[in-house]
Amino acid sequence: MDLQDVREWVVRSYYSEGGLRKWVKDNWVDIANKKSDGSYPKCGRSGGEKRKNYPKCVPIAKARAMTKGQRAGAVRRKQAKANTGPTPSRAATFAKKKKKA
Repeated sequence: MDLQDVREWVVRSYYSEGGLRKWVKDNWVDIANKKSDGSYPKCGRSGGEKRKNYPKCVPIAKARAMTKGQRAGAVRRKQAKANTGPTPSRAATFAKKKKKA
């Protein structure tokens, strides 16, 4: 079991214990727009607020468990989606694992 598998297991087990209520109450942050002090802004935008990148929201626990490359990849996948229309497009946080031939 490598470090990535351990991180995924921690995040999955965290949500399986609390269910939907815990999921909703989590501290969701935007990993696409890091603040200058190194923290992440809250997910969502207030009326008229502009941000550099389209938000990619994850719970703070998942954001901390992700590597710098995983966060960058998740943001890239979100930016690549066409986020037009009334509802945001969903982009996978983690890339699908490639099967070994």
